[in-house]
Amino acid sequence: MKQTIMKKLLFGKRMWLMLIATLLIFGGVLGMQWYGNIKMNEFMDNMPVPPKAITTAEARTAMWQDAVESVGTLAAIRGAELATEVPGTIEEIFFDNGAEVAAGDIILTLNSAPDRAELKALEAAAELAAIELRRANSLVESRNISKSELDQRTSQVDQATARVEAQKARIEQKALRASYSGRLGIRRFNVGDYVQAGDTIIELQSLDSLYANFTLPEQYSGQIATGMTAQARLQALGGASFEGKVTAIAPVIDPDTRNFAVQATLENRDDLLKPGMFASLTLPIGLQVEQVIVPRTAVAYRPYGNSVYVVNENGQQLTVTQRFVSLGPVRGDLVAILDGLNPGETVATSGLLKLNSGSVVTINNQIQPDASLEPKPDNG
Repeated sequence: MKQTIMKKLLFGKRMWLMLIATLLIFGGVLGMQWYGNIKMNEFMDNMPVPPKAITTAEARTAMWQDAVESVGTLAAIRGAELATEVPGTIEEIFFDNGAEVAAGDIILTLNSAPDRAELKALEAAAELAAIELRRANSLVESRNISKSELDQRTSQVDQATARVEAQKARIEQKALRASYSGRLGIRRFNVGDYVQAGDTIIELQSLDSLYANFTLPEQYSGQIATGMTAQARLQALGGASFEGKVTAIAPVIDPDTRNFAVQATLENRDDLLKPGMFASLTLPIGLQVEQVIVPRTAVAYRPYGNSVYVVNENGQQLTVTQRFVSLGPVRGDLVAILDGLNPGETVATSGLLKLNSGSVVTINNQIQPDASLEPKPDNG
């Protein structure tokens, strides 16, 4: 009995010693790992961060005029779908697709051989009537025919001449002419095709100038007048800008949209504009106001607020400070800052995604982002 008790005591003592030793070993390992992590974090926190390369621009002031903006569609001032007035078979085509034509140019003709033959017969009949009239005139002088018979011969000449002119008009109807100078589209028929009267043969567009049709809210109805400058920007042409004038304003407000229609006329520089293009329109209104402006690339657009990074001298280092700003109107590649930035301050214009307030930076302005008031495409 005594031996059994002694074994239990010895066994229990060994178990406790082994458990304590295990805890000490694991505790030491965990302690060393924890201490190592602390030292590693201290090293990472104190490790020098390489400066971030940015480009910069100085906030400056400019006199900008308030403007109203809208979007619209370009339309041809003169455009038509050309069709023949009479049916017939296409006999000859004189212009290629897309060609430039002058007013009155014959584009194509229909077969008019039977009509020309009929014209010759009518001309012969008219000539015979004229001869009979001349003979009647000589007979009246010798009193061999009455005055009434002379009047009848005169009427016959007039009728024969009218039939000749009517036949010429029918032949002319078989020639499709350009109503005005412009550019042809793509024809829908070829030589030998039979067309009905009114079938569209080809489109003709005059593209020297185009309309820009757009609408504005009713609150601007008292500020828009004909003759005002309108600036149109075409995204399809890389943002190219075209200047025009307001030439027409609708006299009524649409009761459903509370907008009124406006039409501007644009000069088609280098024939770049096409009917149907989408355009962004800007009309200057009001007085010119001094604005603080920076390149649009200097603004970090965020859901919680827009900001810029202002460059500061911090000892021998350059750092940036994030500053929230209120944005104003946009002109080309530039944006006005209504609040939060002063003229003369330097802001970062590239590399904004890698910046935080307090980041150390270096400036490399050898290649700058575009910052033009009137940007143009490479081919502009």
